[in-house]
Amino acid sequence: MSRRRGMMSQQFKEELAKELGFYDVVQKEGWGAIRAKDAGNMVKLAIQMAERHLAERTK
Repeated sequence: MSRRRGMMSQQFKEELAKELGFYDVVQKEGWGAIRAKDAGNMVKLAIQMAERHLAERTK
């Protein structure tokens, strides 16, 4: 089974993890150690940020 490449850059993921408060886990144990809930919150925050960005561009 092949792994898909992520759509988010490493830097962006790190920024999201810092904002959500679990970057320390990523640093110590890697991305595989984060909780599913935290991964979901990362995606949710990324979507919210993208929607805000698009809304600002269309004004």
